[in-house]
Amino acid sequence: MTQLINTPDRRRFLGATATAFAALAASGCMSRGAGGGAKVASGDGFAGYGALTPDPAGFLDLPQGFSYRVLSRLGDAMDDGGTVPDRADGMGCFDLGNGEIVLVRNHELQPQHDAGGVIAKGYGKKDGVFVSGGTTTLVLDAQTLAVKRQFRSLGGTIRNCSGGVTPWGSWLTCEEAPTGPGQPRGDGLEQDHGWVFEVPAAARGLVDAVPLKAMGRFNHEAAVVDPATGVVYLTEDRDDSVLYRFLPKAPGRLAEGGRLQAMVVEGLADTRNWKSAAMPVGKPFRVSWVDLDYVEAPKDDLRQRAAAKGAALVARGEGLHMGVGRGQSEVFACCTSGGAKELGQILKLTVGGAGQPDMVELFFESESTDQFNYGDNLTVAPSGHLIVCEDQYTAVQENHIRGITPDGRAYTIALLRAQTELAGGCFSPDGKVLFVNAYGPTATLAITGPWIA
Repeated sequence: MTQLINTPDRRRFLGATATAFAALAASGCMSRGAGGGAKVASGDGFAGYGALTPDPAGFLDLPQGFSYRVLSRLGDAMDDGGTVPDRADGMGCFDLGNGEIVLVRNHELQPQHDAGGVIAKGYGKKDGVFVSGGTTTLVLDAQTLAVKRQFRSLGGTIRNCSGGVTPWGSWLTCEEAPTGPGQPRGDGLEQDHGWVFEVPAAARGLVDAVPLKAMGRFNHEAAVVDPATGVVYLTEDRDDSVLYRFLPKAPGRLAEGGRLQAMVVEGLADTRNWKSAAMPVGKPFRVSWVDLDYVEAPKDDLRQRAAAKGAALVARGEGLHMGVGRGQSEVFACCTSGGAKELGQILKLTVGGAGQPDMVELFFESESTDQFNYGDNLTVAPSGHLIVCEDQYTAVQENHIRGITPDGRAYTIALLRAQTELAGGCFSPDGKVLFVNAYGPTATLAITGPWIA
């Protein structure tokens, strides 16, 4: 197997994730107080940052001692002559060195939406014009967070929802749009869509839009890379989705192809807990993986063919985060509508090794809207606490940022007063700043405060 190159970007990535997940694993708690599991105290006594303080601007309520600033908004002029487009979604943060950090930000735009200017090159067109989805890149001063430059970095894609950072310094951006010529919502399109694309963090303008077709065509949501092996894990935003993994021929060089597989859970065909508590919190299940064929799936039936081969059903797989706990790689996956109350779940996949099997367990299941309501994007704080962005669909939207302690206690970090979702949560390389997007109108925020270490 080709070895991953130990670049400075990769070393920073490994150091940050190892520190955070060491904290997450330190409690040793395997039973948690959600979904009927036993409540086990972690010993840290952490109960949250306190009551939220109303924002005088009526935008984002935060606990005392925390503050936010808006870095970039819809319509701001960019350095390439365009303007910041709408529907900011998933986002990744990178250290460029030389005192600069980078945010690569998705825009979940459909062909009828404004691109913020003419897209000079990209992947797909509709009626002869590049479609408006893709990514923008913000280069920030690492100390002041001042925006030094921002520009369009990927174009010609549709509904770039979430994605994930790679250990080699790029952003995997995922189309939640399996459509194309002759397919539903495909009128005028010239290419099939529903792919993953790679955007280098160091890009200085529009990159060549190369679909990573071996990673499958489906309703893509998020992606994470195991830094130890280069294996990529992928979610799909469907009520009857499955969890995928991609085994690249050459780790770190995804365009060279590989094998796509789906997760099979021994003794469990359905992780959603909609009809019965078949997957109790904290109970580990053995995992195997089944190879998938015809992964370009023109009929958008990949998940159905995976289930027919024994893959376990997942309720709207969305946010993903990868780290290391107890010396093993761990994948946390947010399942937006899972659970008996259909408020959301978080699965934890522990990657085996040295002859040991992969294992999966239900890490958290929301029992009330006070814990979380439709968790979406997912990241981990330097403390090891999981950070979840809500995307609820109530008549009056009250989307929060929630924290979850290692022993499964949920607490509130922020409340967005704007009537939109929160997305793209990610921490700065030094762990001092949480970056997050308000989806629409686009606003990219930097939240600072007394984060616990």
